[in-house]
Amino acid sequence: MTAAQRPRVFLAGIVTETNTFSPIPTGARDFDVIRRVEEFAEGSDLAAIRDAVEVRGWELTFGLSATAQPAGLTVRRAYEDLRAELLDALRAAAPVDLVLLPLHGAMVAQGYDDCEGDLIEAVRQVVGEDVTIGVELDLHCHLTERMVAHADVIVIYQEYPHTDMATRAVELVDLCAEALKGAIVPTMAIFDLEMMGLYPTTSEPMRSYVDSMRRAEGTGGVLSLSLAHGFPWGDVPECGARMLAITDGDTDGAQRAAEAWGRRFYDLRDEVTLRPVPMEEAIERALAAPRGPVVLADQADNAGGGAPGDSTVVLRRLLERGVSDAGLAMIWDPVAVSLANAAGAGATLSLRLGGKMGAASGDPLDVEAHVIGVIDAMKQRWPQKEGAIMSPCGDAVALRIQGVDVIVASRRTQVFSPDVWTNFGIDPRAKRLLVVKSAQHFHAGFAPIASEIVYMAAPGAVAVDLDQVPYERVDRERYPWVEDPLPPR
Repeated sequence: MTAAQRPRVFLAGIVTETNTFSPIPTGARDFDVIRRVEEFAEGSDLAAIRDAVEVRGWELTFGLSATAQPAGLTVRRAYEDLRAELLDALRAAAPVDLVLLPLHGAMVAQGYDDCEGDLIEAVRQVVGEDVTIGVELDLHCHLTERMVAHADVIVIYQEYPHTDMATRAVELVDLCAEALKGAIVPTMAIFDLEMMGLYPTTSEPMRSYVDSMRRAEGTGGVLSLSLAHGFPWGDVPECGARMLAITDGDTDGAQRAAEAWGRRFYDLRDEVTLRPVPMEEAIERALAAPRGPVVLADQADNAGGGAPGDSTVVLRRLLERGVSDAGLAMIWDPVAVSLANAAGAGATLSLRLGGKMGAASGDPLDVEAHVIGVIDAMKQRWPQKEGAIMSPCGDAVALRIQGVDVIVASRRTQVFSPDVWTNFGIDPRAKRLLVVKSAQHFHAGFAPIASEIVYMAAPGAVAVDLDQVPYERVDRERYPWVEDPLPPR
């Protein structure tokens, strides 16, 4: 490529997060596939990459972006067909100077433990060694040696909740631009922290750690730092937390930086690891609070972690205790939505609600429900550092069951913002407690209105106590099962 030529950029991705313990398979029809730049959601990493490429005057070719809600193993044929379509589009776009792949990093298919590593290697085989490959990953990725071996630049979200997807996408483009000019030679190294867990970045000392990591980028020869938290519900050998460092042509420096920042994080292991409160204790705490709303995060039924989202366990307990002036969102039950929709706002009807996908979902609840409202194709905001992404919920209804305002949706998704109540004219700020089926992505939307946030360990498909996760392939010689300091390497 000469200085006068416009770099040719190919953009594409296949994205899902695989809970290998989930009872819900991920098939071809579960992927929402877009093939036109005009379909990019504003505020998304795709839109950020498009804008960053266009502002430079580069030539952009978009292949496809296929995204599926987190669930169980991806069906082999579904992955292989999407991979084939992406690679065919790449061949048709050739020659290219840069390939950008916004992926997740924890996608597992039948016969493929590391879909992203497989895809990056396949892209490399198509484009050859001289083309730059840049990859963006979710921080709940399994950061593998295979990914690092075949990509030139990998940038991972730094925030949990993921409010920096677009920010990190732009940083990926910036690094790749410098590599295209020959101004840098990105050199990556990873360090295994020998840890498993969840690490929200909204509280200390995690908040300060991430801020320090951000300040260190661009100093001391370090171009980029990324902490891969890992996804604890993916039973694959390379599951767990890893540190990634990128330097300018300095292999030893990258390894030193990755190890130094990794050990610094490991030293904080007891303080940064999230330890949710048992369900009964969490409910008691909310009811005893002097003011509301107390937000209870039902992490174990988080669709964003691959859970069905139809658990009735917490709702049943609230009803048994006669709790009133409360809200719970969202239960995935397309049948209940259809029946309430047909009855219409203002109706009262008998419903069998939730509890349909397996033992972890609890038993269905037989209830008398008053239909507060009905919304077709409802959306909720997913707050980002700049603006918000509009996330689809499918058709949705608001039901008043005894004293609990329950939001039920036809699309399986987690809760991102108070929109799920305010869309129906319900003021969540007036509630004593709000139960949200989410692990942490609710935080940006609910922190401004919550009197307190409690991470709750209710029964469910995404067990938050890792001792309850039936691993078969994960090495447990790591924290929290082993608490010793990391040995020298």
